[in-house]
Amino acid sequence: MLLDKNTSILVTGGTGSFGKKFVEMILSQFPDIHRLVIYSRDELKQYEMAQQFSPQKYSGLRYFIGDVRDRSRLVRAMEGINVVVHAAALKQVPMAEYNPMECIKTNIFGAENVIEAALDTGVSTVVALSTDKAAAPINLYGATKLCSDKLFIAANNIKGRRDLNFSVVRYGNVMGSRGSVIPFFLHKRFEGFLPMTDPQMTRFNISLDEGVEMVLWAIKNSLGGEIFVPKIPSYRITDVAEAIAPDCKQKIVGIRPGEKIHEEMITNSDSFTTVDLGSYYAILPIQSRYTTEQYCEMMGASPVPSGFSYNSGSNEQFLTVEELRELIKIHVDPNFMV
Repeated sequence: MLLDKNTSILVTGGTGSFGKKFVEMILSQFPDIHRLVIYSRDELKQYEMAQQFSPQKYSGLRYFIGDVRDRSRLVRAMEGINVVVHAAALKQVPMAEYNPMECIKTNIFGAENVIEAALDTGVSTVVALSTDKAAAPINLYGATKLCSDKLFIAANNIKGRRDLNFSVVRYGNVMGSRGSVIPFFLHKRFEGFLPMTDPQMTRFNISLDEGVEMVLWAIKNSLGGEIFVPKIPSYRITDVAEAIAPDCKQKIVGIRPGEKIHEEMITNSDSFTTVDLGSYYAILPIQSRYTTEQYCEMMGASPVPSGFSYNSGSNEQFLTVEELRELIKIHVDPNFMV
């Protein structure tokens, strides 16, 4: 679907890190957009966000208090909406392990509510955000996001004659996001040591801008049913420590429950339905109105080799210490100095 100033967009979890950057980038392109609805349950965050993005300045901007657990409120919020970006989720791994049903209610039941509301209101495109933890999950958060992914992909089978496509965007840690290692190390360096879970650990790296750009690309290009995965570099946790605090001691504290040594976004089992789109991979649905060959022809894609997997530890591209320092200054802390 093409985006222009006449488009009406709703973003769930709109006051989170992704939501704020998404709104910023949409308004920079279309300041007079017809409608842009920020849907979230936190009135304080909405109030604070409205100081930066004011409905008085942007006439199409709307702040909707609501929870994705509330289907009727979602239906009301989606009236007249063309595009839905579903970013709302409970994301903290330890929290999910301690409060499993709360995570299930938001991440799984909430996903189904978004789907049902979109089916009932004339929405044209739904793009849901996923996570690397949904690939071969070992924790509850990842398991709930895997269920969510499956729900959105399967929703294409029940849309009937509606002009409506559901797709998913999956990426790993966003650089500088809450709870991630870089802001944690930036804080800990002043204490003289850095807690290190495992020196072998690697992670994919994507900036918030790149994550939003990928979602915008998916809105414009998805046929429905894809799980899109970006081609992005990895970093070693030891290189992050060197980039931030080369003089600090490192204390090995052990891997946390539910944590992987390497991030995984495409498993070996996914390779049979995965295609290469150039800047992105797409995992195609097993049941679909198009075959892999037809999709490749329509999108100019090519199948990946059998047995292919996409893992941060075996990735071909790794960021250097100097590249990490530069990215930290750009995306996390402009005043950062070693």
